[in-house]
Amino acid sequence: MTLFPPRKGDPDYWMILSFLFATEEINRNPRLLSNITLGYNIHDNYFSARMTSDALLDLLSTGQTNVPNYSCGRRNHFLATVEGTESDISTQISTMLGIYKIPQLQSYLRNSQFYNNSVDGVYLNENGDLESDFDIVNWPLPHSKCVETCRPGFWKVVQEGKPICCYDCLPCPDGTISIQEDSDHCKKCPDDQHPNKDRDQCVPKIITFLSYEEYLGIILASFALFLSITTGFVLGIFIKNLHTPVVKANNRDLSYVLLISLLFSFSSSFLFIGQPRKATCLLRQTAFSIIFSVAVSSVLAKTITVVLAFLATKPGNRVRRWLGKRLANTIVLSCSSVQVVICTIWLGTNSPFPVSDMHSQPGQIILQCNEGSVAMFYAALGYMGFLAAICFTVAFLARKLPGSFNEAKLITFSMLVFCSVWVSFVPNYLSTKGKYMVAVQVFSILASSAGLLGCIFLPKCYIIVLRPELNTKEHLTTKTKDGT
Repeated sequence: MTLFPPRKGDPDYWMILSFLFATEEINRNPRLLSNITLGYNIHDNYFSARMTSDALLDLLSTGQTNVPNYSCGRRNHFLATVEGTESDISTQISTMLGIYKIPQLQSYLRNSQFYNNSVDGVYLNENGDLESDFDIVNWPLPHSKCVETCRPGFWKVVQEGKPICCYDCLPCPDGTISIQEDSDHCKKCPDDQHPNKDRDQCVPKIITFLSYEEYLGIILASFALFLSITTGFVLGIFIKNLHTPVVKANNRDLSYVLLISLLFSFSSSFLFIGQPRKATCLLRQTAFSIIFSVAVSSVLAKTITVVLAFLATKPGNRVRRWLGKRLANTIVLSCSSVQVVICTIWLGTNSPFPVSDMHSQPGQIILQCNEGSVAMFYAALGYMGFLAAICFTVAFLARKLPGSFNEAKLITFSMLVFCSVWVSFVPNYLSTKGKYMVAVQVFSILASSAGLLGCIFLPKCYIIVLRPELNTKEHLTTKTKDGT
């Protein structure tokens, strides 16, 4: 019969090796079985009654051919058989061996595939020679005694304190799979793949980013477009009515600068939507920071102008000489230049760049912009908040000043909305990931810009378009006299 030696990967390797080692140790020790040598054969019956009969005939025959009761050549004393087969085959073995009064022993491993398919013979050699040769035909890997099998997606864990054939089937850990039955371990998927639901194969991860093709991207892009068009209409109304008292009284040059910066603010939202690329990553944060700094600087210049204009009406006050375009332009340029310097240092030292995040979200590859220097990102954001805080403080103190078309109240409310949006932005930004992090920033840009547009300019547009009788010099003079 063909010899198939056990392999170290087989679950019963150590069990068979222990059996062989014990047999050899017994034969070597003269104090155990003096002048007696144990021998053995291992047969596979393939779950077949015919193969079982053939194996028994081979065990009962001492010659080259299977002829029971005929002694030819070397004789071995057949002492017992150890079997672990099914009940019907076990009965067949008992019937045949009972004729020869040969003991029949059943195996603690009856449910294992190896012993189900085996009939073992134990012999005594008359010559006292060591019988070390044995035959194993088609020796299969055994199943567990305690579980039928560990299917793909699970791995075997030996139960402590129990036989080696007893093991638990545990699901593969997150990020790993097993593709074979009775796997000894699970393996990790490549970075661009992840396990399927059953954890028995790796599938490609989904590429995700804030896209124009999904509802969230469509909604944000639609709001940005609508607000950009609205800002364009407001700018057109102010240009068309540039000589009216309402436009003149509220520093029309600063109003133009603020409206244009708001128009660019709404348009900058489109840099955050779509697949991140090198150009958009470089522009999105720096453009947003500089544009918003110009807008807030314009509002601050408007607020300071209102305060100085009231002080100039008092007799003997010398601040009248400070009023004019030069002061407003100086405030806008100086405050915006600081943000330009911050962004220039940011781009020159550690500029943003596109990355593929494969680990933050399971089953997803997130395409996003790495800000490069997080410190510079929060420095730019912090400076913008600093300008907004100063503007809010000055406007709040000047909200009760008398005067026609006093913008201090409107600016106070607009900056309250602006600061509220960006104070809530930081925790929301840090608590989200992937495309939702980008969506939070886009929403903050749109909400804060819309707050400035609505609070400062919509009341003026209402007067210009719907109440033109209030947009007169006489009405302006009347309001100035009675202080209302």
